[in-house]
Amino acid sequence: MGWDMVFKLTNGVAIIGWLILWFAPRKPALLSLVMYLGVGLLCLIYVICFGALILGAAGDGGGAASFTYDIPGIRALFASDAGIVIGWTHYLAFDLFTGLWIARDADNKGFSRVAQVPVLFATLMAGPVGLLIWLVLREPAARAKHRRR
Repeated sequence: MGWDMVFKLTNGVAIIGWLILWFAPRKPALLSLVMYLGVGLLCLIYVICFGALILGAAGDGGGAASFTYDIPGIRALFASDAGIVIGWTHYLAFDLFTGLWIARDADNKGFSRVAQVPVLFATLMAGPVGLLIWLVLREPAARAKHRRR
């Protein structure tokens, strides 16, 4: 399977997870589906692709043998299709995991789905932005819920 196909696969897995978070009922089975067949599958794809890169089996010159943890090394990694797909899969997995946490936390704090969707969309588009928005929004609700106990 080529890197273009892996890229399409990971995008498909992620968007299904996001659509479930946005529009489907928040039933435990569906949230588990997002966690394990969404986030878990993205993590597995990441591990397989990263392993192929480390072992030099990436096939597009994106081998990690000369990879260094500095700007030139990361630039070289992302200059390859393998590096782009692996990095993108990393973002998709963590953003979907973060979105799942936000959705569960928002449900627990009584936020409506209408209020959640813009935050979840921001998390999909720019993970840390959505997470920051949620952290700001949840603080008063978390304090109020704690006071009621």
